Amino acid sequence: MSDATLHATGQDPDNFAVQIADQVESFLVAVTEVAKGDEPDSAVPFLLLEVSQLLLAGGRLGAHEDIVPDERYEPDLGPEPDVDELRERLAEMLDPVDVYSEVFDPYEPRKPPVPARISDDLADVMADLRHGMAHYKAGRTTEAMWWWQFSYFSNWGSTASATLRALQSLVAHVRLNQPLEELDGLDTDQDLSEDALAEAAGKVMAEEIAGPLGLREVK
Repeated sequence: MSDATLHATGQDPDNFAVQIADQVESFLVAVTEVAKGDEPDSAVPFLLLEVSQLLLAGGRLGAHEDIVPDERYEPDLGPEPDVDELRERLAEMLDPVDVYSEVFDPYEPRKPPVPARISDDLADVMADLRHGMAHYKAGRTTEAMWWWQFSYFSNWGSTASATLRALQSLVAHVRLNQPLEELDGLDTDQDLSEDALAEAAGKVMAEEIAGPLGLREVK
């Protein structure tokens, strides 16, 4: 995509919309490249960096005043881009550490952790961001900003935050030379309690995943 297309609001690098769109586009391009599998040795650290940078954009959107779209009804964008292939490629590359346990709402008491997948999370975030980018590329900057802000609160913000925690935990286990617990056989269509999650967890030593996933141990 050319600079003229991306910077639909002008070339001012201090423009809030331009900055957010640049960060969104950077994430979309980066995750698409990672999913190709050309450099699996750097996949996990690179995803950790990209998700961290995206959440900076999300934090800025969250702290910004409510963005009101120009039109009452969202213009039809046509069919949504398919993210299934990206999801499958990420799942294959991240196996066996794709599944992790997550508590969806930390302010709801006594909610047990549930299984989730990094690949599913990243694909869902990509779908939300691409939707807004379609508006941005069409010159509907306010609509794009409204969508990115709304979907940050309603979906991709919490999803990306959970993914970041999983990626950071994975890197920390390896860099600190600590055994990593894998949810062996656990899948996201199961509704398990915290005890069942613990029982299902099987130990996988960090060195078994350090090489394939581009991580190194602290000596």
